[in-house]
Amino acid sequence: MAITKAKLFETNQKRTAELMKALGHPARIAIIELLAERETCICGDITDELPLAQSTVSQHLKALKSAGIIKGEIDGVRVCYCLDEEGVREMDELFTPLVKQIKPATEEKSC
Repeated sequence: MAITKAKLFETNQKRTAELMKALGHPARIAIIELLAERETCICGDITDELPLAQSTVSQHLKALKSAGIIKGEIDGVRVCYCLDEEGVREMDELFTPLVKQIKPATEEKSC
């Protein structure tokens, strides 16, 4: 059996990469911005706001939910989505130190 290279990295590094991968599409960023702007759970409104088919929006919602960035609650025949407080806190805890670590390197050196 082959050994996966991911096992060679720290847990925080793997989780940061997972979250960044989930954010790696403009539609997903737009969804997060929409949920943050509305500050409430929204259902079908997401599809109305994006220039994408409902099935495509659903795929992006699934990726964000799987990464723990958003959560969905069943409301009858619909699912209402909102930001997951724990996921947002985790992004802040992982991304902020990373940016603080790499920012000085860009300010002090030139390639």
